[in-house]
Amino acid sequence: MLQKKDLLGIRDLEVSEILSIIELAKDMKPIVLGRKAKLSTLKDKSIVTLFYENSTRTRLAFTMAGMYLGANVVDLGIATSSVQKGETLADTGITLDRMGIEYMIIRHSMSGASHLLAKNVNASVMNAGDGANEHPTQALLDLYTIYEKKGGYKDLKVTIVGDIAHSRVARSNIFGLTKLGAHVTLAGPGTLTAKSMEALGCEVTTDIKASVKNADVVMGLRIQMERQKGGLFPNLREYSQLYGLNEETFSYASEHAILMHPAPVNRGVELMPELIDSQVSVIDEQVTNGVAVRMAILTLLSEGRQSS
Repeated sequence: MLQKKDLLGIRDLEVSEILSIIELAKDMKPIVLGRKAKLSTLKDKSIVTLFYENSTRTRLAFTMAGMYLGANVVDLGIATSSVQKGETLADTGITLDRMGIEYMIIRHSMSGASHLLAKNVNASVMNAGDGANEHPTQALLDLYTIYEKKGGYKDLKVTIVGDIAHSRVARSNIFGLTKLGAHVTLAGPGTLTAKSMEALGCEVTTDIKASVKNADVVMGLRIQMERQKGGLFPNLREYSQLYGLNEETFSYASEHAILMHPAPVNRGVELMPELIDSQVSVIDEQVTNGVAVRMAILTLLSEGRQSS
């Protein structure tokens, strides 16, 4: 089980907790693939998704995970909720709590939003991305995918390329990968990276080919135009030419390297189509693994709630 009521960040997790999620996700994946029957672990339990930012994969992955476990899952349509009347996040959470909601999944543009919600409710809160802070479940599905393909983490070289400055995915992956013994290199334009991030235990460079050399895992990141104020690079075409990952750049990686991306991908910008659709890409598998990982998290949180 998880030792906490909530799952708010990878920074907060022990190595044993990360590994327990990955181990359980292995058992959950056949259910997602239709090879095993659905479970009733969360029968009669209620889950609500609160997405203050747009999402396809994360929101639906949580929805499907809950359904595969037998839960009742409802999406709070933010655009048509009392949020539009000025209701605070804390008050929204308290209202849902009083309705008997046991699991709340939140994505919000404000860093720390999930922590604020968790402090005000009895429900278990799962962080589906808060500002540029963390995206723990994305990192956990990435870690599970790496485990499937590489069998472990110790001394793996993982290179993360793209918009590092605005990426909560990068931060969560740094926390998780370094805890598990991997070596992480961040690469991108100087305006989208910061040497200060080396304090997190990784390397930072603007030399894309050097960063990819001998990498076991190469992860591209989406250019997050919605979080930028502009002027961080001339235009998308120039970014693509200088920092987009293509077959020639990827050839510097190790012989059996894999390509990852949290998606959605801006085809032809951060990744070239011929690389996305090649045999080295595991992007589609990450989507499947995302459901299995979230099933594992919900199950472990449920066990913790029952024992408390």
